[in-house]
Amino acid sequence: MHLLNLGILAHVDAGKTSLTERLLHAAGVIDEIGRVDDGNTRTDTLALERQRGITIKSAVVSFPLDGVTVNLIDTPGHPDFIAEVERVLGVLDGAVLVVSAVEGVQAQTRVLMRTLRRLRIPTLLFVNKIDRGGARDEEVLREIADRLTPGIVPMGTVTGLGTRAARFVPGPGPGAAAALDVLTEHDDALLAAYLDDRVTGPLLRASLVAATRETLVHPVYFGSAATGAGVEALLAGVEELLPVADGDPDGPVSGTVFKVERGPAGEKIAYARMFSGTLRVRDRIPFGIGGAEGRVTAISVFGHGTDTRADAVAAGRIARLWGLGGIRIGDAFGEPRTAYEHVFAPPTLETVVVPGPHTHRGALHLALTQLAEQDPLIGLRHDERRRETSVSLYGEVQKEVVQATLADEYGLDVTFRETTPLCVERLVGTGHAVEFNQKDPNPFLATVGLRVEPAPPGSGVAFRLEVELGSMPYAFFKAVEDTVRETLDQGLHGWPVPDCTVTMTHSGYSPRQSHAHQGFDKSMSSTGADFRGVTPLVLVEALRRAGTRVHGPLHRFRVEAPADTLGALLPALAGLGAVPEATHHQGGLCVLEGTVPAARVHALEQRLPGLTRGEGELESSFARYAPVGHGPVPERPRTDLNPLDRKEYLLNVTRRVSG
Repeated sequence: MHLLNLGILAHVDAGKTSLTERLLHAAGVIDEIGRVDDGNTRTDTLALERQRGITIKSAVVSFPLDGVTVNLIDTPGHPDFIAEVERVLGVLDGAVLVVSAVEGVQAQTRVLMRTLRRLRIPTLLFVNKIDRGGARDEEVLREIADRLTPGIVPMGTVTGLGTRAARFVPGPGPGAAAALDVLTEHDDALLAAYLDDRVTGPLLRASLVAATRETLVHPVYFGSAATGAGVEALLAGVEELLPVADGDPDGPVSGTVFKVERGPAGEKIAYARMFSGTLRVRDRIPFGIGGAEGRVTAISVFGHGTDTRADAVAAGRIARLWGLGGIRIGDAFGEPRTAYEHVFAPPTLETVVVPGPHTHRGALHLALTQLAEQDPLIGLRHDERRRETSVSLYGEVQKEVVQATLADEYGLDVTFRETTPLCVERLVGTGHAVEFNQKDPNPFLATVGLRVEPAPPGSGVAFRLEVELGSMPYAFFKAVEDTVRETLDQGLHGWPVPDCTVTMTHSGYSPRQSHAHQGFDKSMSSTGADFRGVTPLVLVEALRRAGTRVHGPLHRFRVEAPADTLGALLPALAGLGAVPEATHHQGGLCVLEGTVPAARVHALEQRLPGLTRGEGELESSFARYAPVGHGPVPERPRTDLNPLDRKEYLLNVTRRVSG
C-alpha cells in the first residue's frame, strides 16, 4: 500500500478548509460537504475554529485515492499561527498551495511558497474560487509567475470564469508553449526531442512528473471548492505527480512528533510521522535530546476518514501515540534524525497574562503550561516574586485566541497587558571573571572562571573548556554549563543573550570529606549546589566587563498600494518608525520595501486600509534584531534571584537553601 502525506496550505480565506471538505467528498469519505460558515467541517473541530471560521490547529484526515492512501493535513492560514504550519512541513511528502482567483497572491502565500521551495517539498498550486465574481485566471497566473515562481505549468484552461458554471478543462491550452519552455529548461532529453520535433505526450508527462517531484516546476490547477470544479483534475495530479512516502518498515524505528494534544482524561497524545521501522504497542523508545524514554501504551493510525486503533505503525504512516508523557513537539524518537529546525522566525512580541478576579492562579499556570506544550513557540515566563506570567506571541489575533481558549476550554477569565517587543542583548566585547574556592568574598566551595565573547547572530550559545575535563567530577562541569545557559536567559537588562561563546577558564573543588563514624560533611565538601550558586555571580560579572547592548526586533515590510497614495503613506510610515529602503512602480501601483519595528506592525496593518482606500497590501516578516538607538534602554523585570545585586543574591540563595 502506497502512502502520501499531503499538506494543504494557503493564506487566510483562500478556501483551504473548504477544499479539504471537497476532496474528502470526492474520495467518498464523507456524504455531505461541511461549510466553514456553518461550523461543521471535518478538520476544524475546535469550537473556537468554528466560531471564527478560521483554522487554528492542524488536523489530519485520511482518504483512499486508487492505489494511494492520502493523509491530508489541513493547516492554519493566518500568519499568527505560522508555528502550527512549521511543524507540519517536516512530515510532508507533498503539498497543495491554494490561491484565491479573486484576491490572487497574498503576503502569506509568498511566505509559504518561499519555505516550500527552500525545503524542496513538491507542490501543486490550486487557484480556487473561479466561480466567484471578480475571479481572474490569466492575471493570477502572471502574479504567480512574478511573485511566487516562474517555474509554473498550467494544467488546463477555465471556461465560464466568474460564474457558477465555471469549469476547469484539463489539457494543453494557450500556455502550452510556455509550459514546454519551462520543462525543457530542466530536461535535456525533452529539449533534444523538441529540437528534433519528436515530443510525445508520454515523454512530456514523464518530464513533468520528474520535474515536479524534484521541485523544479509547479503544476497549476484552477477550480472551485464550492462547486467541485477542477477537484477531480487536482486529485489526479496529486496521485500522478507527487511522490509517495518512502521508508523501510524493517529498518530501525525513527519518527518525529509534529503535534501534541490532550485527551478527555488529560492524557498526552502525540501525532507522529514514521520515517523508518515499525513501532508497536508496549515498545519502549528514546525521544528528545535529553535521552528520555517512554513506553507506547496505544496507537491509532489514519485511514478512510478517521483514525482507528492498531497494534503497530510502519514507516511512512502518521499515527497518534499514547504513553509518552514527557514528549514535546519537534522531538524525534528512536534512531536520531536531522535535528528539528525552525523554518520561521520565533515570536517577537510578549504580553503579561492578567487573571480575572475569580481566576485561580494555579489553574491558570497549569492551563498556560498545557497550551505551551501544544505550541512550543509560545514561550512562558513565570515571575514568582511578582506572581506574573508572560507569554510570547506572533500577533494580536493569537492573543485573542489564547484568551478565548482559556475561557472556553478551561473556564478561566483573563485579560492582557499591552503587547511589547521581545528584545535580546548582544555582547559588545569580551569579558572575564573568576571566583576562587575558599577565598573571600566567595561563600561557595567552588572555583569557577568564565570568559564571554560575542558570536555571530543565529549561532546560539557555545560552552567550551580551557581546563582539564578530569580536574573535577563531570557533574560539576555539567552544573556549570546548565547554569550558564539558564543565566543567559536574562542579561544585564533582563533580556536573553542568545549568541555568545562562554569558556570555562578556571575550575576547582573541595574533595569529599567525612568524619569518623559519620557521613558526608557538606560544610567541607563541594556539591553541585556550590557550582550552581557561584556560576551566576561569575557570569554576570563577565557580562558587565564585556558590556551588552539591547537589540529590538525589526520586521521587513513590503507595501503595495496605488501610486497616488504615496504622499499619505510616507509620513504615516515615518510616524511608526518604519524606514523605507526601496521604492519602485508597477503600472499604477507603488511598491515600498523597508523595515519597521515589530511592535508597530499591527498598527501599520490597521492604518493601511484607510491610507490606501482599502487597496493597500502589506507583507511583513521578521528581518533581524537591530540596536535600540533612541530613548531609554528597554529593561525587562528579572525573574531569577538577581545575581546583579550580590548582597540580594546571596541572601536569596541562603534563604532558598535553608527553606
